[in-house]
Amino acid sequence: MPETAEQSPQTITVLAGGIGGAKYLQGVRQYAARTGAEVTAIVNTGDDATMHGLRICPDLDSVMYTLGDAHDRDRGWGQLGESWVVGSELKIYGAGPTWFNLGDKDIATHLVRTQMLDAGYPLSAVTAALCDRWQPGVRLLPMSDDRCETHVVVDLPDGTPDQRRAIHFQEWWVRYRADIPSHEFVQIGLDQARPAPGVLDAIENTDLVLIAPSNPVVSIGTIVALPPIRAALRRTSAPVIGTSPLIGNAPLRGMADRCLQIIGLESSARAVGDLYGSRAATGILDGWLVASADRYTDEQLIVRGAPLLMTNIDATEQMVRAAVSIANDVASR
Repeated sequence: MPETAEQSPQTITVLAGGIGGAKYLQGVRQYAARTGAEVTAIVNTGDDATMHGLRICPDLDSVMYTLGDAHDRDRGWGQLGESWVVGSELKIYGAGPTWFNLGDKDIATHLVRTQMLDAGYPLSAVTAALCDRWQPGVRLLPMSDDRCETHVVVDLPDGTPDQRRAIHFQEWWVRYRADIPSHEFVQIGLDQARPAPGVLDAIENTDLVLIAPSNPVVSIGTIVALPPIRAALRRTSAPVIGTSPLIGNAPLRGMADRCLQIIGLESSARAVGDLYGSRAATGILDGWLVASADRYTDEQLIVRGAPLLMTNIDATEQMVRAAVSIANDVASR
């Protein structure tokens, strides 16, 4: 049965990062197709890196490939039907980094992006051009056109005592699998970065803001660490509804539990809800969707439980509908 105009937001803005955010956006897109809503996704760029002279935007690419029906579900990243000729040759040459695999199709994306950036186009314009090829069905915006990369302060496994250094998040995540002594996350360039064009407008002039079940520390955390974005989330008249990336104490995918541990938090839906905080206090949330077994009571938030396994697009759409239901309750207060 079609939903009424009062029940269905006509514009939806989603904060997202990585594969979890990409899968969630599939559900948002399907919900929006049924209701006629327009969707804007603001995507984390803190994972971006330059390798082999190419600018790589893992989260933007994951969203583009997934919504463009080209995502390799078995491998969990990259494109379907990928080949590895160039990467194999680079390893033979000893051209690093050898721990980060670039597929041939993926390299084409990075070449186009790098050429456009070198020609002076901002990342937001480059992303729009790439989306002409992938047709994701939602508007994709990088959180910033400026360099804002996440680094991790670690002890490297070389036997040197008290030898701390900051390494790029990709090296920590891919090369070391987050399995080395780690102390803090640092966003390089955050103090000078500005939101990309359209980002603040998408937050302030929408009917609903959804926070995807992405990593709360290095994906969503990086987006909202940009002060103007956080201020816009505090200022918007739209309900802001988040979905937990955890079921029980375990992340749906990735290493959210490890990231939470590093910043001194337990791995739980309540801890992530507290990290985001309520807009009734100093945070960014009006409502918080958690796994059914993880539901708890919070005087400042509407906390509701629902199945959170994104086993298919229909199941993910039901998660989105549960978030919209919370938003309706927030609006009727």
